[in-house]
Amino acid sequence: MAKTIFIETLQEGDRIDELFLVKSARLAETRAGKPYLILTVMDKSGELTGPVWDNAERFQELCQPGECIRVKGMVQSYREKLQLKVDEVTPVAKEETDMADFLPATIHSRTEMAAELQKIISTVTNPFIRKLLGRFFKKGEIWDRFQDAPAAKGIHHAYVGGLLEHTLSMARVADMLSGHYEGVDRSLLIAGALLHDLGKIEELYMENGLIDYTARGRLKGHLVIGSEMVGKVAAQIADFPEELLEQLQHLILSHHGRQEYGSPTVPMTVEAFLLNYIDELDSKMNVLEQLRRKLNSTEMSWSDYQRSLERYLYLNALQDEKTEAGRKEEGLTVRQQTLF
Repeated sequence: MAKTIFIETLQEGDRIDELFLVKSARLAETRAGKPYLILTVMDKSGELTGPVWDNAERFQELCQPGECIRVKGMVQSYREKLQLKVDEVTPVAKEETDMADFLPATIHSRTEMAAELQKIISTVTNPFIRKLLGRFFKKGEIWDRFQDAPAAKGIHHAYVGGLLEHTLSMARVADMLSGHYEGVDRSLLIAGALLHDLGKIEELYMENGLIDYTARGRLKGHLVIGSEMVGKVAAQIADFPEELLEQLQHLILSHHGRQEYGSPTVPMTVEAFLLNYIDELDSKMNVLEQLRRKLNSTEMSWSDYQRSLERYLYLNALQDEKTEAGRKEEGLTVRQQTLF
């Protein structure tokens, strides 16, 4: 059963009879006490929310998060935003669909990004750091999961391959800045960029296209998990310097910049300062990129209020030279049930 219409192309007044993935389905009540369903559906291009006023309990049974459904209805506008008016919902077996149509994914080739990341590792001059990086970013379970993983549940790089894209982007910037500022330990800074979000492969999981936190992720968070992972592997490398390990773990534990942002400690080294700002810059630029990809006009216009950035943005559409190859590449449809 082929999907032909995607959310990013929908306009007010469109009648639809199309396949979507259920992101969430939550029961609520009107002021009169009547139950209704707040349904959010998604595909690789975006998501759409709308209320289901009648037969809410029946529709909730059909609309389980992560399930594919066929929706008949109309696209409406409410408070200057598109929403979905649902008339009919029919369950669809996943075997009859191509999950690549529903999973948001990096537009870049994961194969090419992985190769570039490996090349960067080969330029690290500190032998202990290079050996440590080789233990994580080589053929094996961790490396495979890293290439599939999203970088977040929401906000930035929250899609298949997002962690690889974010990490590589940060490593590129770290490489540039390490040569720009005097006295920066390039090996340390590159390692910080590559390892800072390593714990996210244990913090988050993606099942049926939905990203959520693992129990370990909620209890510890990816900064602590990543620091523990690095400590465990460093212990397996003969004569790994204790001070070097502490510097690497400091990079991971402080990269959010402030304790109120989730860092157990604040940046206290040159490399930690740089890593914090590189991470913040790359995450915010990805937010802007995602917004610009949703625009149709090259003319500058104002966005809706962006809560994550606490401001309106004046943007135009991004002129995209990429193709859809990155979205449908190596094995995206094979790992349909659980990506990591």
